[in-house]
Amino acid sequence: MRVLIVDDDALMRDGLSTLLALEEDFEVCGTAENGQEAYHQCQVLRPDVVLMDIRMPVMDGVLSTKLIKQDFGQTKVVILTTFKDEDYVREAINNGAEGYILKSQSFASIVESLRVVCRGNTVYERAVAHILHSVLRGERKRDPAALGLSPREVDVLRLVGEGFSNEEIGEKLYLSSGTVRNYVSVLLEKLTLRDRTQLAIFYNKHF
Repeated sequence: MRVLIVDDDALMRDGLSTLLALEEDFEVCGTAENGQEAYHQCQVLRPDVVLMDIRMPVMDGVLSTKLIKQDFGQTKVVILTTFKDEDYVREAINNGAEGYILKSQSFASIVESLRVVCRGNTVYERAVAHILHSVLRGERKRDPAALGLSPREVDVLRLVGEGFSNEEIGEKLYLSSGTVRNYVSVLLEKLTLRDRTQLAIFYNKHF
């Protein structure tokens, strides 16, 4: 998996690059020190995933995420930051970020989050998932029956909304990860949504 590392802190960029280079399934294809540079790097390098800081000069990570997802939709974006401010969380996820994790996590956790996102899942640090749920939750609730959702589909939707991977959902519901993937596909079709990120947003707005 080709990774672009974006952070205005040179020590952080270099440290992440060095550690990721030790992982057999990752290739650091480039680095950038601000959001604008990250966008231009995506034009040239077409990384599989961007590890993106939030607060940077010239262009922040939130706007950069929006531009990257608009123009390079296959590229995944994982926010890696020290900030869990509600506005940052909401904007980053609404702009299409597949992950939002904190720099306080261990390097092993960061690497695993990248792997999870590259497999097509979303990753939200638990504290962030809680904030996302409280911020995006709509006042008007949706009736699952009116949406044509079965109780099991609602269970899967809830766990996607809480940031769990297919494997974790399978463990909680005693299902195989393949069965969970099928449920996710059915939910996307029934709710006319594009991906897991939109499913998570839908759940947090309406349930």
